[in-house]
Amino acid sequence: MKIQNAFRVGLIGTLGVGLGILILTSIVTLSTILTYIGAALFIALGLEPIIGFLERRKLPRWAAILIVLVGIVIVLGGVVWAMVPVIVTQAGQLVTTITHFVEKGTAQDWYFGLKHQFPAVDFDQTLAQIWDGLQKNIGNIGGGLLQAGIGIVTGFFGVIIVLILTLYFTASLNSIKRATYQLVPASKRARFADIAEQITDSVGKYVMGQVALALCNGILSAIFLSIIGAPFPILLAVIAFMFSLIPLVGTLSGSIIIVLLSLVLASPLTALVAAIWYVIYMQVEAYVLSPNIMNRAVSVPGAVVVIAALAGGSLLGVLGALIAIPVAASILLVIKQVVIPHQNEL
Repeated sequence: MKIQNAFRVGLIGTLGVGLGILILTSIVTLSTILTYIGAALFIALGLEPIIGFLERRKLPRWAAILIVLVGIVIVLGGVVWAMVPVIVTQAGQLVTTITHFVEKGTAQDWYFGLKHQFPAVDFDQTLAQIWDGLQKNIGNIGGGLLQAGIGIVTGFFGVIIVLILTLYFTASLNSIKRATYQLVPASKRARFADIAEQITDSVGKYVMGQVALALCNGILSAIFLSIIGAPFPILLAVIAFMFSLIPLVGTLSGSIIIVLLSLVLASPLTALVAAIWYVIYMQVEAYVLSPNIMNRAVSVPGAVVVIAALAGGSLLGVLGALIAIPVAASILLVIKQVVIPHQNEL
């Protein structure tokens, strides 16, 4: 009898471990699809505040969704039509300028100043070694470019899938919520629905707030960089916008890249002016723009923001860094409204 029980326990344990491994393997295999679903749901939640605003103006939900989606398509189409040719042109010029700088070592006047200021350093030889290394590894670089091209094509189809899922989630978000609430016991359903609505509302406002901050940085960067004569201002402004979508560290990282590119491709004075501008802008963003734009969104302590952004970026890349803060805010909300009251009742 003991042998039979031991065999039964061992068999059930083995099956349980196997099932767990199967589930984890399936999650890893479907990670790309799950990422698409998460991104689409995240965007749908970000659009919900605008749709809700239109619904409160007596518009039916289908009309509000249609207006929002058509508006987004028009804006994105206009941006692509206006900026993509400029970005492509400036990106090509950037590659040409860097290549010329590496080949000749005399592309900028300040290069002579460095050579005279640091005569012990052989800048010409260093640049020649860099260029020789690039030429010797041209095969690896070509393979990397091929992989990058494949990644771009895959990303394009991924964007289409995300857009389709976003359309579906946006149109049926209320139905999804109601179906989810039905899975909770009736005695706890109202409380669960209240917390879920707070979470989705907070996430939606966070998405809109982060995009608004990124737009502020991108537009102001384009204007200021054009005024000071920085190289490729539209391309650099796009870099500022894309990095600003990443919370907390995005603006700083994008600013460093822009300043370095200004140093290499323009002059130390241009880089210094750009650095001063971004230092001032980051203070304005931290103390003026962000509090006013994000005051109704998530509220997360600074240390938690850093940890969440690093963890999310490590797990899911840029998308993980984007969604990490609202996820952390949701967890804090659950702890504050569920866990702590429960602990106080014990």
